[in-house]
Amino acid sequence: MTAIKLLWMAAALTAASAAHAQSTVWKCIGPDGRPQYTNVQRETVGRDCTVVNREISVVPIAKPPARPETTRSSDFPKVDAETQRKRDDARRRILEEELAAEEQRLAEAREALAQQEAVRYGNERNYQKVLDRLKPYQEAVEQHEKNIEAIKRELANLK
Repeated sequence: MTAIKLLWMAAALTAASAAHAQSTVWKCIGPDGRPQYTNVQRETVGRDCTVVNREISVVPIAKPPARPETTRSSDFPKVDAETQRKRDDARRRILEEELAAEEQRLAEAREALAQQEAVRYGNERNYQKVLDRLKPYQEAVEQHEKNIEAIKRELANLK
């Protein structure tokens, strides 16, 4: 076979498959009264079916969930000033306790780091091994410092 014949045969097969892909679609009413769509003609025998001439969507569109209405009244803060002051005081006290505890943990982490920096093991001839051993202690110190900064920011944001 020549290349031209093969090309013509490929074009004919492509056209045939495209024609098959665009086959007729029927809309039939089912026994429950709901529409059913099919492209198989033998399924339409003896049923009330009509040919559909346009593209259809067979997937029903879901309705978006209803949004609850949010209304704000003029008396939105429903807490009296005394109750709010007590809550703020309790929050300040809790934050100050957390700050004291975190500062204690930072002091302990710094002490542990200093102890580890003073020690040099015999198998640590390569300084990278020393750095690898000290890294968890340094990260602990940094984490406690970040926690203290965050707590201080929270305290500064209080009224």
